Amino acid sequence: MYEIALIAVTALVIAATRFLPFLIFGEKRKTPEIVTYLGKVLPYAIMGMLVVYCLKGTHFAAPEGWIPALLGVAITAGLHVWKRSTLLSIIGGTAAYMLLVQQAF
Repeated sequence: MYEIALIAVTALVIAATRFLPFLIFGEKRKTPEIVTYLGKVLPYAIMGMLVVYCLKGTHFAAPEGWIPALLGVAITAGLHVWKRSTLLSIIGGTAAYMLLVQQAF
């Protein structure tokens, strides 16, 4: 019974976070400028924080510690510049990093 209640509460919270902006801002109200601004800048800020988080444990004592990470970041950035697809660049960079760590280093 506890699990069902937990799933129900989780579903309600997720639904509320999805529908609340439409209820607050509706069709007739103009979206505040700060919300529009945050919608433009937050994706870049979040990606920057993810890069820092992913590279924070990189060890530079040996090439095995930093070459796969550097190549993974370069492949991710290259794919994104080339195709402009966030999903492709994340999947491609992650796959390249995992292959490098498991096969090459």
